Amino acid sequence: MTQDTPNNSAFERVYAIVVTYEPDIGKVDLLYQKICTQVSGLVVVDNGSSTEVVSWLQSRDVTIDYELIPLGENKGIAFAQNAGIRHAQAAGANYVVLFDHDSDPETDLVKKLLGAIRCKQAEGKQVASAGPRYRDARQGTLPPFVRVEGLRLRRVECTDHKIVEVDYLIASGCLIPMTTMNKVGLMRDDLFIDYVDIEWGLRAKHLGFQSFGVCDAHMSHSLGETPIKFRGKVHPLHRPSRHYYHFRNAVRLYQERDLPLNWKLVDSYRLLRQYIFYSVFAKPRLKHWMMMTKGIWHGLCRKSGPLG
Repeated sequence: MTQDTPNNSAFERVYAIVVTYEPDIGKVDLLYQKICTQVSGLVVVDNGSSTEVVSWLQSRDVTIDYELIPLGENKGIAFAQNAGIRHAQAAGANYVVLFDHDSDPETDLVKKLLGAIRCKQAEGKQVASAGPRYRDARQGTLPPFVRVEGLRLRRVECTDHKIVEVDYLIASGCLIPMTTMNKVGLMRDDLFIDYVDIEWGLRAKHLGFQSFGVCDAHMSHSLGETPIKFRGKVHPLHRPSRHYYHFRNAVRLYQERDLPLNWKLVDSYRLLRQYIFYSVFAKPRLKHWMMMTKGIWHGLCRKSGPLG
Protein backbone atom coordinates (compact mmCIF):
# COMPACT_ATOMS: atom_id res chain seq x y z
CA MET A 1 0.00 0.00 0.00
CA THR A 2 1.09 3.56 -0.64
CA GLN A 3 1.91 5.63 2.42
CA ASP A 4 0.25 9.01 2.94
CA THR A 5 3.31 11.18 2.24
CA PRO A 6 3.77 14.49 0.43
CA ASN A 7 5.11 12.56 -2.54
CA ASN A 8 1.68 11.05 -3.11
CA SER A 9 -0.27 14.22 -3.87
CA ALA A 10 -1.93 14.33 -7.26
CA PHE A 11 0.61 16.85 -8.51
CA GLU A 12 3.69 14.98 -7.28
CA ARG A 13 2.91 11.36 -8.08
CA VAL A 14 6.37 10.25 -9.18
CA TYR A 15 7.23 6.67 -10.11
CA ALA A 16 10.83 5.46 -10.28
CA ILE A 17 11.69 3.03 -13.08
CA VAL A 18 14.78 0.90 -12.33
CA VAL A 19 16.21 -1.40 -14.99
CA THR A 20 18.32 -4.30 -13.68
CA TYR A 21 20.61 -6.75 -15.43
CA GLU A 22 22.75 -9.04 -13.25
CA PRO A 23 23.17 -6.23 -10.72
CA ASP A 24 25.30 -5.90 -7.62
CA ILE A 25 22.64 -6.61 -4.99
CA GLY A 26 24.29 -4.28 -2.49
CA LYS A 27 24.06 -1.36 -4.93
CA VAL A 28 20.42 -2.11 -5.73
CA ASP A 29 19.59 -2.24 -2.03
CA LEU A 30 21.25 1.16 -1.55
CA LEU A 31 19.28 2.56 -4.49
CA TYR A 32 16.05 1.29 -2.90
CA GLN A 33 16.92 3.03 0.36
CA LYS A 34 17.72 6.30 -1.42
CA ILE A 35 14.77 6.41 -3.80
CA CYS A 36 11.84 4.95 -1.84
CA THR A 37 11.67 8.04 0.38
CA GLN A 38 11.41 10.29 -2.67
CA VAL A 39 8.72 8.71 -4.86
CA SER A 40 5.21 7.27 -4.74
CA GLY A 41 5.95 4.08 -6.62
CA LEU A 42 8.83 1.89 -7.73
CA VAL A 43 8.81 -0.30 -10.85
CA VAL A 44 11.78 -2.63 -11.30
CA VAL A 45 12.18 -4.17 -14.75
CA ASP A 46 14.64 -7.04 -14.83
CA ASN A 47 16.35 -7.72 -18.15
CA GLY A 48 17.05 -11.43 -17.79
CA SER A 49 19.08 -11.71 -14.58
CA SER A 50 19.72 -15.00 -12.80
CA THR A 51 17.01 -16.78 -10.83
CA GLU A 52 18.74 -15.77 -7.59
CA VAL A 53 18.63 -12.08 -8.49
CA VAL A 54 14.97 -12.22 -9.54
CA SER A 55 14.06 -14.03 -6.31
CA TRP A 56 15.83 -11.32 -4.30
CA LEU A 57 13.97 -8.60 -6.20
CA GLN A 58 10.65 -10.39 -5.63
CA SER A 59 11.29 -10.64 -1.89
CA ARG A 60 11.73 -6.91 -1.31
CA ASP A 61 9.29 -5.38 1.15
CA VAL A 62 9.04 -1.64 0.54
CA THR A 63 6.58 0.91 1.91
CA ILE A 64 5.46 2.32 -1.44
CA ASP A 65 3.74 0.89 -4.50
CA TYR A 66 6.14 -1.76 -5.81
CA GLU A 67 6.07 -3.81 -8.98
CA LEU A 68 8.65 -6.21 -10.39
CA ILE A 69 8.46 -6.96 -14.12
CA PRO A 70 10.82 -9.85 -14.99
CA LEU A 71 11.37 -9.95 -18.76
CA GLY A 72 13.13 -13.33 -18.69
CA GLU A 73 15.76 -12.25 -21.23
CA ASN A 74 17.77 -9.17 -22.13
CA LYS A 75 15.48 -7.14 -24.37
CA GLY A 76 17.51 -3.95 -24.14
CA ILE A 77 17.35 -0.81 -22.04
CA ALA A 78 14.66 0.90 -24.13
CA PHE A 79 12.24 -2.07 -24.06
CA ALA A 80 12.70 -2.35 -20.29
CA GLN A 81 12.22 1.38 -19.71
CA ASN A 82 9.05 1.33 -21.82
CA ALA A 83 7.64 -1.60 -19.82
CA GLY A 84 8.16 0.37 -16.62
CA ILE A 85 6.76 3.59 -18.07
CA ARG A 86 3.61 1.83 -19.27
CA HIS A 87 3.05 0.41 -15.79
CA ALA A 88 3.52 3.87 -14.25
CA GLN A 89 1.06 5.34 -16.76
CA ALA A 90 -1.55 2.75 -15.80
CA ALA A 91 -0.92 3.49 -12.11
CA GLY A 92 -1.65 7.18 -12.63
CA ALA A 93 1.88 8.57 -12.33
CA ASN A 94 2.41 12.24 -13.13
CA TYR A 95 6.18 11.81 -13.55
CA VAL A 96 8.65 9.01 -14.11
CA VAL A 97 12.29 9.10 -13.03
CA LEU A 98 14.61 6.59 -14.71
CA PHE A 99 17.51 4.74 -13.08
CA ASP A 100 20.04 2.04 -13.91
CA HIS A 101 20.67 -0.57 -11.23
CA ASP A 102 24.01 1.01 -10.24
CA SER A 103 22.70 4.57 -9.90
CA ASP A 104 23.29 6.27 -6.54
CA PRO A 105 21.08 9.39 -6.26
CA GLU A 106 21.23 11.96 -3.50
CA THR A 107 18.32 11.81 -1.07
CA ASP A 108 16.78 15.07 -2.35
CA LEU A 109 17.31 14.42 -6.06
CA VAL A 110 13.65 14.15 -7.05
CA LYS A 111 12.71 17.25 -5.03
CA LYS A 112 15.34 19.31 -6.84
CA LEU A 113 14.37 18.01 -10.27
CA LEU A 114 10.68 18.66 -9.59
CA GLY A 115 11.51 22.19 -8.48
CA ALA A 116 13.46 22.83 -11.67
CA ILE A 117 10.60 21.57 -13.84
CA ARG A 118 8.06 23.75 -12.05
CA CYS A 119 10.37 26.76 -12.36
CA LYS A 120 10.70 26.36 -16.11
CA GLN A 121 7.02 25.58 -16.60
CA ALA A 122 6.20 28.80 -14.71
CA GLU A 123 8.35 30.60 -17.30
CA GLY A 124 6.15 29.15 -20.05
CA LYS A 125 8.59 26.44 -21.17
CA GLN A 126 7.46 23.05 -22.45
CA VAL A 127 9.70 20.77 -20.39
CA ALA A 128 10.96 17.51 -21.85
CA SER A 129 12.96 16.39 -18.82
CA ALA A 130 15.24 17.48 -16.00
CA GLY A 131 18.36 15.63 -14.97
CA PRO A 132 21.25 15.82 -12.48
CA ARG A 133 24.97 16.11 -12.81
CA TYR A 134 26.56 12.72 -12.34
CA ARG A 135 29.78 11.74 -10.63
CA ASP A 136 31.88 8.74 -11.63
CA ALA A 137 34.28 8.14 -8.74
CA ARG A 138 36.89 6.83 -11.18
CA GLN A 139 36.95 10.19 -13.00
CA GLY A 140 36.89 12.34 -9.88
CA THR A 141 35.10 15.35 -11.32
CA LEU A 142 31.55 16.35 -12.16
CA PRO A 143 31.44 16.60 -15.95
CA PRO A 144 29.63 19.58 -17.50
CA PHE A 145 26.34 19.44 -19.36
CA VAL A 146 26.64 19.75 -23.13
CA ARG A 147 24.67 21.14 -26.03
CA VAL A 148 25.37 21.71 -29.71
CA GLU A 149 25.64 25.33 -30.81
CA GLY A 150 26.26 25.83 -34.50
CA LEU A 151 29.02 23.41 -35.44
CA ARG A 152 30.57 23.02 -32.01
CA LEU A 153 29.83 21.03 -28.88
CA ARG A 154 29.59 23.51 -26.04
CA ARG A 155 30.32 22.33 -22.52
CA VAL A 156 28.02 24.24 -20.19
CA GLU A 157 29.78 24.68 -16.87
CA CYS A 158 27.63 24.84 -13.78
CA THR A 159 27.31 27.31 -10.97
CA ASP A 160 25.32 26.58 -7.84
CA HIS A 161 21.53 26.64 -8.11
CA LYS A 162 21.60 27.00 -11.89
CA ILE A 163 19.36 25.33 -14.46
CA VAL A 164 20.82 25.04 -17.96
CA GLU A 165 19.32 24.17 -21.34
CA VAL A 166 20.66 20.98 -22.92
CA ASP A 167 19.88 18.98 -26.05
CA TYR A 168 19.48 15.72 -24.14
CA LEU A 169 20.24 14.05 -20.82
CA ILE A 170 21.66 10.74 -19.71
CA ALA A 171 18.62 8.60 -18.97
CA SER A 172 19.64 7.55 -15.47
CA GLY A 173 18.35 10.12 -12.99
CA CYS A 174 16.19 11.81 -15.62
CA LEU A 175 12.74 13.05 -14.46
CA ILE A 176 10.08 13.25 -17.18
CA PRO A 177 6.53 14.64 -16.89
CA MET A 178 4.03 12.05 -18.06
CA THR A 179 2.26 14.71 -20.13
CA THR A 180 5.50 15.10 -22.09
CA MET A 181 5.92 11.35 -22.48
CA ASN A 182 2.39 11.07 -23.82
CA LYS A 183 3.15 13.64 -26.54
CA VAL A 184 6.74 12.72 -27.42
CA GLY A 185 6.28 8.95 -27.20
CA LEU A 186 8.24 6.12 -25.61
CA MET A 187 11.87 5.16 -26.07
CA ARG A 188 12.87 3.50 -29.34
CA ASP A 189 13.37 -0.14 -28.47
CA ASP A 190 14.79 -0.96 -31.91
CA LEU A 191 17.98 0.78 -30.77
CA PHE A 192 18.28 -1.77 -27.92
CA ILE A 193 20.96 0.17 -26.00
CA ASP A 194 23.06 3.32 -26.59
CA TYR A 195 21.79 6.58 -28.10
CA VAL A 196 18.31 5.74 -26.75
CA ASP A 197 18.30 8.76 -24.43
CA ILE A 198 19.95 10.98 -27.06
CA GLU A 199 17.33 10.08 -29.68
CA TRP A 200 14.46 10.71 -27.25
CA GLY A 201 15.88 14.07 -26.16
CA LEU A 202 16.38 15.23 -29.76
CA ARG A 203 12.91 13.99 -30.73
CA ALA A 204 11.40 15.91 -27.83
CA LYS A 205 13.29 19.05 -28.83
CA HIS A 206 12.06 18.69 -32.42
CA LEU A 207 8.52 18.72 -31.02
CA GLY A 208 9.17 21.88 -28.98
CA PHE A 209 10.12 20.38 -25.60
CA GLN A 210 13.29 21.52 -23.84
CA SER A 211 15.49 19.40 -21.56
CA PHE A 212 17.25 20.96 -18.59
CA GLY A 213 20.32 20.08 -16.57
CA VAL A 214 19.98 20.89 -12.87
CA CYS A 215 23.36 21.92 -11.48
CA ASP A 216 22.68 21.40 -7.78
CA ALA A 217 21.11 17.94 -8.30
CA HIS A 218 23.80 15.24 -8.10
CA MET A 219 24.00 11.49 -8.60
CA SER A 220 26.82 8.95 -8.63
CA HIS A 221 26.89 6.66 -11.62
CA SER A 222 29.52 4.42 -13.21
CA LEU A 223 29.89 4.67 -16.97
CA GLY A 224 31.31 1.55 -18.59
CA GLU A 225 34.60 -0.16 -17.78
CA THR A 226 37.76 1.24 -16.20
CA PRO A 227 38.44 4.54 -18.02
CA ILE A 228 41.53 5.20 -20.12
CA LYS A 229 43.87 7.91 -18.86
CA PHE A 230 45.56 9.82 -21.67
CA ARG A 231 47.42 13.13 -21.57
CA GLY A 232 45.96 14.12 -18.23
CA LYS A 233 42.37 13.35 -19.24
CA VAL A 234 40.11 10.44 -18.37
CA HIS A 235 38.24 8.85 -21.27
CA PRO A 236 35.29 6.50 -20.62
CA LEU A 237 35.60 2.98 -21.96
CA HIS A 238 32.97 0.36 -22.76
CA ARG A 239 33.13 -3.30 -23.65
CA PRO A 240 33.57 -4.08 -27.38
CA SER A 241 29.91 -5.15 -27.62
CA ARG A 242 28.79 -1.77 -26.27
CA HIS A 243 30.99 -0.06 -28.83
CA TYR A 244 29.09 -2.02 -31.49
CA TYR A 245 25.76 -0.54 -30.37
CA HIS A 246 27.26 2.91 -29.87
CA PHE A 247 28.59 3.12 -33.43
CA ARG A 248 25.67 1.30 -35.05
CA ASN A 249 23.01 3.49 -33.50
CA ALA A 250 24.94 6.70 -34.12
CA VAL A 251 25.21 5.91 -37.82
CA ARG A 252 21.53 4.92 -37.92
CA LEU A 253 20.48 8.22 -36.39
CA TYR A 254 22.61 10.23 -38.83
CA GLN A 255 20.22 8.95 -41.50
CA GLU A 256 17.11 10.25 -39.70
CA ARG A 257 15.57 13.25 -41.45
CA ASP A 258 14.05 14.90 -38.37
CA LEU A 259 17.31 15.16 -36.41
CA PRO A 260 19.25 18.45 -36.68
CA LEU A 261 21.96 18.54 -39.36
CA ASN A 262 24.38 20.43 -37.12
CA TRP A 263 24.02 17.77 -34.40
CA LYS A 264 24.77 15.05 -36.99
CA LEU A 265 27.91 16.86 -38.15
CA VAL A 266 29.19 17.54 -34.62
CA ASP A 267 28.42 14.04 -33.37
CA SER A 268 29.89 12.30 -36.43
CA TYR A 269 33.15 14.21 -35.96
CA ARG A 270 33.20 13.12 -32.31
CA LEU A 271 32.45 9.54 -33.38
CA LEU A 272 35.36 9.58 -35.85
CA ARG A 273 37.72 10.72 -33.10
CA GLN A 274 36.44 7.93 -30.83
CA TYR A 275 36.94 5.37 -33.60
CA ILE A 276 40.59 6.37 -33.97
CA PHE A 277 41.23 6.68 -30.23
CA TYR A 278 39.70 3.34 -29.20
CA SER A 279 41.29 1.53 -32.15
CA VAL A 280 44.67 2.60 -30.77
CA PHE A 281 44.25 2.66 -26.98
CA ALA A 282 41.38 0.29 -26.05
CA LYS A 283 42.47 -3.27 -25.29
CA PRO A 284 42.05 -5.72 -26.88
CA ARG A 285 42.55 -3.34 -29.82
CA LEU A 286 41.54 -5.74 -32.58
CA LYS A 287 38.29 -6.70 -30.83
CA HIS A 288 37.30 -3.08 -30.26
CA TRP A 289 38.18 -2.15 -33.85
CA MET A 290 36.20 -5.08 -35.25
CA MET A 291 33.07 -4.30 -33.20
CA MET A 292 33.17 -0.57 -33.98
CA THR A 293 33.61 -1.32 -37.68
CA LYS A 294 30.81 -3.88 -37.60
CA GLY A 295 28.59 -1.33 -35.87
CA ILE A 296 29.25 1.27 -38.57
CA TRP A 297 28.46 -1.25 -41.30
CA HIS A 298 25.26 -2.44 -39.61
CA GLY A 299 24.25 1.19 -39.03
CA LEU A 300 24.59 1.91 -42.74
CA CYS A 301 22.48 -1.21 -43.38
CA ARG A 302 19.90 0.06 -40.82
CA LYS A 303 20.08 -3.06 -38.69
CA SER A 304 18.39 -2.95 -35.30
CA GLY A 305 17.75 -4.98 -32.18
CA PRO A 306 20.26 -7.12 -30.25
CA LEU A 307 23.62 -8.13 -31.67
CA GLY A 308 23.10 -11.58 -33.16
